[in-house]
Amino acid sequence: MSDETKTRSNEQDPQSEDVRTPDEHGQELEGIRKEKDELFAKLQRVCADYANFQKRVPKQISDSIAYEKERILRSLLPILDDFERTLKAEVCAQSVEALVKGVAIIRDQMLGVLKSHGVEPLTTLGEKFDPEKHEAMLRKCEPDQADDIVLAEYQTGYRLGDRILRPSRVAVNKIQRQAQEASGDEGTDAAQDASEQDSNVE
Repeated sequence: MSDETKTRSNEQDPQSEDVRTPDEHGQELEGIRKEKDELFAKLQRVCADYANFQKRVPKQISDSIAYEKERILRSLLPILDDFERTLKAEVCAQSVEALVKGVAIIRDQMLGVLKSHGVEPLTTLGEKFDPEKHEAMLRKCEPDQADDIVLAEYQTGYRLGDRILRPSRVAVNKIQRQAQEASGDEGTDAAQDASEQDSNVE
């Protein structure tokens, strides 16, 4: 029998296939179990890390908020010190002008502290009324000014970045509406007069 014939017969003979022994199956099963145990141990470590993360994050947030509060309050203390020094000094000098000047300086310090924290006053005078930034406290009618323009500011508003901390309380110019109301009243009176004339003719 030739080598080629032997090779073909071996390929067709099912008994010539590679059959693993029970020991080989046991080794493969042991390898799978070992891999499963390693994956399970990794999963346990990930779960433990996540549980620690859940406990750690709220504390970090709380500590960060407390730190920011402390930083803001600490920045206000020098202004309070200046208030006390100004009041003590000006009471002795009995100078109203000096007292006003001292208070103005302290106000500027306060605005500087607020600006360092991202807080800035809103500009209002001469601007068009914006309900998001302004709170109308009074309506005025000044014909030489444009309609819906802020004429006066009664309380300064402030913003923190793009957010409005407090709107400005303002007086708003209302001309067109009053003119329209006046023309509307005149039209009503004219219509009443015409109706009265028609009834008299009848």
